[in-house]
Amino acid sequence: MIETPNRATPDDSHREPRRRGRLAILTVLAATGLVQAPPAAASQAVTPFLPAPTGSQPVGTTSLYLKDTSRPDPWVPTVKYRELMVSLWYPAKSPGRKRAQYMTAKESELLLKDGKITTVPSDTLSKTRTNAFTDARPAGRKHSLPLVVLSPGHSKPRSELTGLAEELASRGYAVAAIDHTYENVATTFPDGRVTTCVTCEISKEKGWWAKLEKSRAADVSFVLDQLTGAHPKWKGAGLIDTSKIAMAGQSAGGASAVTAMLEDSRLRAGIDVDGTVASTVPASGLSRPFLFLGKPATYAPGKSEAASWEHVWAGLTGWKRWLLMDGAVHLSFTDLGVLVDQFGIEVGADIAGARAMNITRKYVTAFFDQHLRGKPQPLLNKSSASYPEITFCNPPEKTCA
Repeated sequence: MIETPNRATPDDSHREPRRRGRLAILTVLAATGLVQAPPAAASQAVTPFLPAPTGSQPVGTTSLYLKDTSRPDPWVPTVKYRELMVSLWYPAKSPGRKRAQYMTAKESELLLKDGKITTVPSDTLSKTRTNAFTDARPAGRKHSLPLVVLSPGHSKPRSELTGLAEELASRGYAVAAIDHTYENVATTFPDGRVTTCVTCEISKEKGWWAKLEKSRAADVSFVLDQLTGAHPKWKGAGLIDTSKIAMAGQSAGGASAVTAMLEDSRLRAGIDVDGTVASTVPASGLSRPFLFLGKPATYAPGKSEAASWEHVWAGLTGWKRWLLMDGAVHLSFTDLGVLVDQFGIEVGADIAGARAMNITRKYVTAFFDQHLRGKPQPLLNKSSASYPEITFCNPPEKTCA
């Protein structure tokens, strides 16, 4: 049963200039409607895959269905509770027998249909090869795993951040990625229902994106309650170190990290990846560590689109960095950059998807290693010859080097 009609779902395009060639599988998952599909024969020959994580530990994964009866759904008021699907990744004792499915065949079908992609089989995305094993036994001592919450872009599935989640889990983190219901082209629940993107058709008037960020912050706090409370919903929850919790997100998910940190002190650090922030930091400031990571086309200091970062930057009173990845486009920071390359689809990026994923993984992991594990990371202090694509910005001086 599909709860709402499948609709065209605009990307967070208000958050960046639209670029020619933003396109295809991106359209599948980011849905701009500007499609330039590869030849059918070439597309059908491709079996998508995610690059293997670089950590030393096998990765396990599971999914949770959570129901918050304390509040109605913010987008469909007739639903008197908030339902969420969450994917967990974690270090495993050993590889399991069954690799995790990237998404369901129905989700793949709806995403492809929504993007008007007809040159690949409808279940193509469901066949994406992942590196995690379903329900493998968690590894680690009691209260030993830092926890990172991930939030995807608007209209995007939580699966778009799988490559980053697998990397963190392979390095000893527990990771929880949230599908924000009715904000995604397709979310499948255990009873077979599939919800689609109600928010994609809502008029984005002044204040709407701030409302979205506040709603996502509430989702994050509820998920933390369910993972770290007296009766946790995950059997491995006892492994989580509740003093070492942080958040990262891409696009709207990254923007929401600011609000989430302001509203929940359990979040000790945060990362905004390529997301324009609608919320404001109060005069009292935000003293916990924060990282901006984005593309120069939008977030070079001084650009009009970068104004939201500059406002937040002024309110950050603790450790902070503003990094840009040369050659990146919006999807470069997610699995989508890898997938479009594998399908031979041009999206305007001047950096290969696999390289962008490698760099994103490297800097995100370094940030969490430093601020959750207390391990200083020289990579975060200055430019690296190993990653010349990354520049460090000085917002007050409008410079990056």
